Amino acid sequence: MCAEGDQPACRSLGEGTYDRVCRGQFSSIHTKLDRLDEALRGNGKPGIQLRLARLETSEAVRSRLLWIIAGATTTLAASALWKLVIGG
Repeated sequence: MCAEGDQPACRSLGEGTYDRVCRGQFSSIHTKLDRLDEALRGNGKPGIQLRLARLETSEAVRSRLLWIIAGATTTLAASALWKLVIGG
């Protein structure tokens, strides 16, 4: 038996060929797509999208902290050099 959207393909293959070959393949593909969708969206647990968003947020915070530390270190080094040269 052909599904509504599969009718043109079924007519060209024949009813027995569809049942023997296509139905199992379509079922397998559908199962794989469901697993991919679940991995991306999560289905009750963090999916790839949420995990990626968390990683990007974490990277932004880490980058900002690194720049703050680099700025503070540069300021400290410049201040020490100024006191060494000027002696104030």
